[in-house]
Amino acid sequence: MATRLVQITMKARDDSALGRFWAQALGWGVDSEGPGVTNLEPVGFVCPDPVAVCVDIVAGPEPKTVKNRVHLDLATTSTARQTELVARLKDLGATLADVGQGDVPWTVMSDPEGSEFCLLTPR
Repeated sequence: MATRLVQITMKARDDSALGRFWAQALGWGVDSEGPGVTNLEPVGFVCPDPVAVCVDIVAGPEPKTVKNRVHLDLATTSTARQTELVARLKDLGATLADVGQGDVPWTVMSDPEGSEFCLLTPR
């Protein structure tokens, strides 16, 4: 039996604020907030879901200092939709990022705490 990925955990200086950013970016809900941890789930999620992956954002005092070794990739449905999402994510507090990607069809951004993620075009 294969093991299934069910949770991604991120560190953040302010788990609540970063949780709100990612919930809005993904169109998800904040399932729970406790001292130092914010759990995000897709709307309508019921555990155990056969395919969904949830996100926990855990408070940590240390700032981000180097390029992420793991990052999230978000899918888009068209180049026009990618452009719309870049603008919306900038409004939420994301910034464009240069991690040495060169001329590529995806857009690299950083969340409000500096963690990189990509907006992919359809493949």
